[in-house]
Amino acid sequence: MQLYTLGFIKQGSRVLMLNREKAPWMGCWNGVGGKVEQDEKPREAMLREIKEETDIDSKHVSVDYKGLLTWSNEQGNQISGALYLYLLELSEDYRYDHTPVRTDEGILDWKAISWIMHSKNIGVASNISRCLDKVLYDQRCYHHHSTFSEDLLVDHMSKLMHNQTLEELDVIKVIHQGK
Repeated sequence: MQLYTLGFIKQGSRVLMLNREKAPWMGCWNGVGGKVEQDEKPREAMLREIKEETDIDSKHVSVDYKGLLTWSNEQGNQISGALYLYLLELSEDYRYDHTPVRTDEGILDWKAISWIMHSKNIGVASNISRCLDKVLYDQRCYHHHSTFSEDLLVDHMSKLMHNQTLEELDVIKVIHQGK
């Protein structure tokens, strides 16, 4: 199974979001991230993706591992994908004001947290509002799991991860422990 990273770059009360150009989540606002390459640690992958997609250098962000997000379809219990979640706090003195900006991945723009989390907002990837509050405000790590039926979110759960300090977590072990 291919593993991914997803990071939320926060500065004050806003988050730098990407309106995706391609599937999955084409046309939806989401965090920034991508594939973990072979022999690459998840944190290294996250910092590489941030640099590639935003041109923000790692010296300007603090990086906090926030857990896992897995997903499956409604037809089976088998997890079909997993990503490592990160909160990246951008220092207040760093200026990243040249948004919106079109990139190869989509459109980057700052969005107010209240806008992202609004219950009537259908422009954000559907499982993001279910876990973003914990990513932004809870110091603990969670295993978030989303179940989809055709591309619609039908269930989501968040479970506290007991070994929060283990960033290089064996994802396969978590998957086999069940959702």
